[in-house]
Amino acid sequence: MPTKDTLTLWRPVGPKELELIEQSGMRAFPPRLPDQPIFYPVLTEDYAVKIARDWNVPTSGAGFVTRFAVERSFIEKYDVQEAGGRSHLEYWIPAEDLDAFNAAIVGSIEVVRSFP
Repeated sequence: MPTKDTLTLWRPVGPKELELIEQSGMRAFPPRLPDQPIFYPVLTEDYAVKIARDWNVPTSGAGFVTRFAVERSFIEKYDVQEAGGRSHLEYWIPAEDLDAFNAAIVGSIEVVRSFP
């Protein structure tokens, strides 16, 4: 993973979202659906694992944890949000900012865990 001027983040995804990421060459997250106004990358692998295993698997039959680096100068424009606990930290990226977020990804998006 690149480290200079970047921050490593994780994103739990289901099989449909992973397929769209693969179609991008593992370089971008797909646009949000109309009922998804926020994109939620998380700050720890443990939190991403919990979501992938406990939410994505029951909902879609499989869950995956992706890891990627994003330019620190971009992500620092957003505040870290606590989502239900001190270990549940994430960024809330408005859907309209997702193209800029994708442009700030350094390197490729990697799948680092899969469930079940």
